[in-house]
Amino acid sequence: MTTERTEERLAALTDLLAAQSPHERWLVLTHDNPDPDALAAAAALTMLLRKAFDRRVTIAYGGIIGRAENRQMVRTLGLTPSPLRHLAWKDYKRFALVDCQPGTGNNQFPDHLGPDLVFDHHPIRRATRDAAFSDVRSDYGATATILAEYLGATGIAISRPIATALLYAISTETQDFLREFSNADRQIYDTLRPLSDLRSLAKIQSPPLSLAYFHTLRRAVEAMETVSTLVVSHLGPVHQPDIVPEVADLLLRLEGKTWSLCTGTFEERLYLSVRTTNPRGDAGRLMRRLLGRRGKGGGHGMIGGGWIAVSEAGDGKVEALRSRLAVRLAKMLKKKGDRLQPIDWSVIDRDPGETA
Repeated sequence: MTTERTEERLAALTDLLAAQSPHERWLVLTHDNPDPDALAAAAALTMLLRKAFDRRVTIAYGGIIGRAENRQMVRTLGLTPSPLRHLAWKDYKRFALVDCQPGTGNNQFPDHLGPDLVFDHHPIRRATRDAAFSDVRSDYGATATILAEYLGATGIAISRPIATALLYAISTETQDFLREFSNADRQIYDTLRPLSDLRSLAKIQSPPLSLAYFHTLRRAVEAMETVSTLVVSHLGPVHQPDIVPEVADLLLRLEGKTWSLCTGTFEERLYLSVRTTNPRGDAGRLMRRLLGRRGKGGGHGMIGGGWIAVSEAGDGKVEALRSRLAVRLAKMLKKKGDRLQPIDWSVIDRDPGETA
């Protein structure tokens, strides 16, 4: 359940912590609006710091835990992340970033502070190299896998809730091993499965969904546009930003499509999510190019996400902006952006073979 690489990094981490006071309080911070990978990895790091190094640790996140599955995960497994707005930076001496990195725009870590630890599976950023300790493995499918290896290397007995959280994180992050995974992800998954609570896992995977969720799906379908193998949809204002990547995943399942873009506005930001079926699509880099200096973005091979501030823009300006971005993305993908057209739903009526 561990690797030589992890053994070496754990030794370095042990040396670092040995030089610090054990009485200093730690804050483990995820990216904003954390997903299962961020939540599980943070919980695993907290277990590592507490049990192996006797540290006092708090998990925090910016934004909200919005997606129904993620809220169910926190409730069912008894995870204890705290909204960052309820905490004070001055109360903590040491900081760890999990499933994110400094200076990326997807977390609330202040620029004037330096993180002590960074664990992530996205491409390494320049600011991360200044951290006292970092373990960034872009060849891994999930940050949860990295932290699970650390727990294995220390010999800590992983509790059933943490094992379940890690298992679910790897499953969702790799889309059940259909998207960007390594042998390490598969090995850790197989190790964790017998340690997990599969009944709790089923409960997490099928939570009750609000009427607002289905209303958003309706808007997503009605707003679909396409050109060639690209499909896009703008959701307008959303109740929580997690729905944007969720719809982007759904759009990519439209037959004949290899790229999807979904956008939506939440609290004065236009959120964007890009997905592709191409393992070499470099969607994260594409997102950074798409947003340029105007926004913040990132990701990796098959997924990308980002946002642009729209605090001073009216509805008309936001609509024009998202339209320009969709056209620009199409052109970046060598497609004719000016030919983006709404889905012609009349073809369904003409093809009885498509009816249920």
